[in-house]
Amino acid sequence: MVQKYQSPVRVYKHPFELIMAAYERRFPTCPLIPMFVASDTVNEYKSEDGAVHVIERRCKLDIDAPRLLKKIAGVDYVYFVQKNSLNRRERTLHIEAYNETFSNRVIINEHCSYTVHPDNEDWTCFEQSASLDIKSFFGFESTVEKIAMKQYTSNIKKGKEIIEYYLKQLEEEGITFVPRWTPPVACKSESSTSHPRRPVSPAINIPESATKEGLSNKEILNTSSSPSEPTAGTPDDKLDADYIKRYLGDLTPMQESCLIRLRQWLQETHKGKIPKDEHILRFLRARDFNIDKAREILCQSLTWRKQHQVDYILDTWNPPQVLQDYYAGGWHHHDKDGRPLYVLRLGQMDTKGLVRALGEEALLRYVLSINEEGLRRCEENTKVFGRPISSWTCLVDLEGLNMRHLWRPGVKALLRIIEVVEANYPETLGRLLILRAPRVFPVLWTLVSPFIDDNTRKKFLIYAGNDYQGPGGLLDYIDKEIIPDFLGGECMCEVPEGGLVPKSLYRTAEELENEDIKLWTETIYQSASVFKGAPHEVLIQIVDASSVITWDFDVCKGDIVFNIFHSKRAPQPPKKDSLGAHSITSPGGNNVQLIDKVWQLGRDYSMVESPLICKEGESVQGSHVTRWPGFYILQWKFHSMPACATTNLPRVDDVLASLQVSSHKCKVMYYTEVIGSEDFRGSMTSLESSHSGFSQLSAATTSSSQSHSSSMISR
Repeated sequence: MVQKYQSPVRVYKHPFELIMAAYERRFPTCPLIPMFVASDTVNEYKSEDGAVHVIERRCKLDIDAPRLLKKIAGVDYVYFVQKNSLNRRERTLHIEAYNETFSNRVIINEHCSYTVHPDNEDWTCFEQSASLDIKSFFGFESTVEKIAMKQYTSNIKKGKEIIEYYLKQLEEEGITFVPRWTPPVACKSESSTSHPRRPVSPAINIPESATKEGLSNKEILNTSSSPSEPTAGTPDDKLDADYIKRYLGDLTPMQESCLIRLRQWLQETHKGKIPKDEHILRFLRARDFNIDKAREILCQSLTWRKQHQVDYILDTWNPPQVLQDYYAGGWHHHDKDGRPLYVLRLGQMDTKGLVRALGEEALLRYVLSINEEGLRRCEENTKVFGRPISSWTCLVDLEGLNMRHLWRPGVKALLRIIEVVEANYPETLGRLLILRAPRVFPVLWTLVSPFIDDNTRKKFLIYAGNDYQGPGGLLDYIDKEIIPDFLGGECMCEVPEGGLVPKSLYRTAEELENEDIKLWTETIYQSASVFKGAPHEVLIQIVDASSVITWDFDVCKGDIVFNIFHSKRAPQPPKKDSLGAHSITSPGGNNVQLIDKVWQLGRDYSMVESPLICKEGESVQGSHVTRWPGFYILQWKFHSMPACATTNLPRVDDVLASLQVSSHKCKVMYYTEVIGSEDFRGSMTSLESSHSGFSQLSAATTSSSQSHSSSMISR
C-alpha cells in the first residue's frame, strides 16, 4: 500500500531571500538532523544572469533502524538524491528528492516548494508532499514502513524549527536583510559548471504563481509542489498551518495530511459544497484518521443530510408546542473548557407521553435540531475563546428516572436516535455527565450501551446520588457560578421542567404514521437503484424549445454512466409488475426503464450529451438547453469496467474494482427540474434546487456558469 503525505502551507514571516539564506546553511550537513550525515554536490547549473540555480546533491543518511535489519539489508547508510531548482527572478525554490538505495524495492518521492506569500511579498510559504511505496524488503515490509513513517514525521516537525534556528543565527551575525535579485545590465551568454560524473541538468520553467490575486491567508498560493508533478487542486484547497492550529487544534503531521487529502478528494467530487474543515475532521477522528473509512461514513452522512434537508432544519422547521413545553432539555452557558453545555432532565421527562403525542420522527427531528444548534455554538465559542472548540458537554440529570422510562416504544425511539446521531454527528460529544443515577439506571444502560461507540463511551462520567457534589464531581468541569439551581447551584436554569404530557394530546397510531411519513418525505430528492442491464430512466416532456433541464444527483453506491437522450415520440409507460422488463422495485429505491429494447439509437432516439462516468461518492450538477420539443430521457446506467484493448480480457485492477459493487447494484439520489431559459442564470438556481448545497456545513458554495447555446456538467 502506498503511503502519502501532504502538508498544510506553512508561513514564515520573513522575505524569500532571507529564508533561502537560512536554508542553504543546512548543507553540506545539519547538526540539528542527526540522521543527515553528509551531502555531496553531483551536478550544478547556473544561468549567467544568476536568476536560475539548479543543484543536485547526493545525501547520506543514517537511518535509526534495528542493527539486525541493517545487517540483513547489507547497508549502514541510505542515500538519497535531492534536486533543488531555485529561480530568483520568480522567487521560488522547488525541491525534488528520491531514494537511490534499494530503489528497486522501495520507492520514495518527495516534493517541496518555497514561494512568496500571495498577500504579503515579505512572507514566504512552504509546502511539501511525499509518497512511500514498499514493493518488497526481505519480509520486513511492515517494519520498514513503520520506521520510515516515524523518521519522516520526526523530520517534518523539525523542519520549521531548523529554518528558524538558522534565521536566528543570521540575525546574530548581523544579517537581517538579503537584497532581491536584479537582472544585470547585459546578458550575452550563459555558462554552466557541472561535475563530470553526470550530464548537466537543464533549467526549468517555473510558473508565475506569485502574481495570483484574491487569496486570503487560509487560501494560500496554488503553486506546483515540483516542476514535474504539480499538486492537484485550486487555491481554495490549501490550508494554512496557523489556521489549522487556531481553528482545528494541534494535529500531528500525518493527521494534517489526512485532513488535507480528504478535503482535496471532496473538492474534486463535491465541487462547491464541501463540508467545513472541522466537520471533516470529526469524521477522521471517529475512524482514527483512516481516510478510506472516514470517507465512506462522511459520504453517507452528506447524502443523508442532503436527502432530508438537515442543513435547513433550524431555519425551516418549528418544533411543536408540545416539545417546547414538555421536553426537559436546553442549552445552558458552557463548561470550563469553553464547550457549549446542554442540560437534559431526563428523569423529569415523560418519554411515553412525548412519543404518543408526537411520534418517533418528530422526536428525532428535534434531537437533530439540537445537534445542529450545537454545531453553531461550537463555531461561536471557537471565536469567543480563541481556541478550537468542536464538541459540547451534555449534563443528564436522572432524578426521577423509573420503570416508566423503560416503556418499550420509548426505548426503541431512543435507540434509533442514538443510531442516527452516532452516524452523522461523530466526535461532537466532548463529555457526558450523568448525575443522580438511580437503581434502575443499569437496566437502561444495558439496553443502550451496545449502540454507543467505544470512543463515545469513554467520555461518560456517571455519579450516583449526591456524589457529583464531592471531589472529582461537577465543580471539576463546570464553574460554580453556572451550576443549575435544581442541582444545588445559584444559576437559574431556563430548561423546561417537563412533567406529564396530557393524554388529550395523544394521537392515534394512524395519525402518527401519516405525520412520520410527511416529516421524512419532505425532500426534493428521489432514490433509485441501478442494476447491471437495468438502468434507471426519467422521462421529461419539453413543449417549448430552449427550455433548460437541470439535474443534481449523488452516486451513493457503485459507478454509473449518465446519459441524456431525445426522442420525438413518447416511450411506452413502464409496466407495474415488479418482475416485468420495464420496472424493478427494491428497498433502496425504484428502478424504471423507458427505452424499449426494440428502439435503435439514431433512428428512434438520439444522444444529446456525451456520456458521463460518475464514480461512487461523487456529486454531480448540470444542465442542458433543449434544442427541440419532444421527450428527453435522463438515464443512469451501470458502469461496466472496460476490458484490456490488446487481449480483450479484464485487467486485474478492474476485476478487483468490480467486486466492490455487490450484486452489480448501484444507488443514486437525484433531483431534476425544467425551467424556462429566460429564468435560467446558471446550474440549479431555482429556489428549491438551490437547496442542493450544504449551507450549514459549507464555508462557501459556488455556482457554475451556463451558456444558452451548449450544455454543461459540473462535478
